Amino acid sequence: MSNTPNKVVVPIDFGEQSFIALEQAAHLAKMIQGELTLVYVMETGGFLSRFISKSDDDEMRKEINAKLDEAIAKIEKDQGVKCDKVIAHGAVYEKVAEVADMLSAKFVVMGTSGSTAGRKRFIGSNALRIVRESKVPVITIKGKHHRDGCKNIVVPLDLTKETREKVTKAMEFAKMYGADIRIASVLFTTDEFIVNRLTRQLSQVKAYIEKHSLRCTAEIIKGIKGEESLGQIIVDYANKVEGDLLLIMTQQETDITDLFIGSAAQEIINKSDIPVLSIVPTPKKDLAEFHPY
Repeated sequence: MSNTPNKVVVPIDFGEQSFIALEQAAHLAKMIQGELTLVYVMETGGFLSRFISKSDDDEMRKEINAKLDEAIAKIEKDQGVKCDKVIAHGAVYEKVAEVADMLSAKFVVMGTSGSTAGRKRFIGSNALRIVRESKVPVITIKGKHHRDGCKNIVVPLDLTKETREKVTKAMEFAKMYGADIRIASVLFTTDEFIVNRLTRQLSQVKAYIEKHSLRCTAEIIKGIKGEESLGQIIVDYANKVEGDLLLIMTQQETDITDLFIGSAAQEIINKSDIPVLSIVPTPKKDLAEFHPY
């Protein structure tokens, strides 16, 4: 198994959504001249695990290996992307994060049902836990139909936080795909001071992006408290502009608060049929406005 800087890790459970994510991961791997690593986790510690003998475990591993080899052969033939595989025992979210860290992966790309209900392997709560645990950006894929490329990248921003990191990653994808960046801020107040600061920041971000010869739009979305949640407003906007990728930040174990995390991040990941790229914020002092230099 090669250890390259451009690995894309793909958790797989052989369900429809994980194969959709695998196809999207292959397109991304081609864009970054990377390789795929398929990860299947045999969960341990559950009630039934005590009744599984070593011979049964060996038989399951053989079956999983065969299915992984079949999936790899198809991707390598259809997409021309080199693949390898990992079978691990343990908790899904821990092992996926561990493999991504071990390989110094560029991305984790995984399918999700957008629901925490049920007991399917790589959906719902497992997807959210992988987003939280991973040290590398995670792209969650809920929708069934996606473009091979990327035309519109949606970047929700506000006044107080992760602007530079999120914008930098959006620009990276926009350059790869020749995509437009659509920045938007949700406003629940009419306070003139806040409106002016937000307008100024959006102008600064837009100018910075366009300075690098990229196309960008900027928009303030007015929300009404109590009528619609932040997460839903962002998802609705992304759908309206026909987004292909939606960028959010995750909190993890940092002192940063009030980001697109918690219930808002979960809502975006759970409800968006547009792929969601969750970026791990670097712990640092909060910046009130965007300063590109």
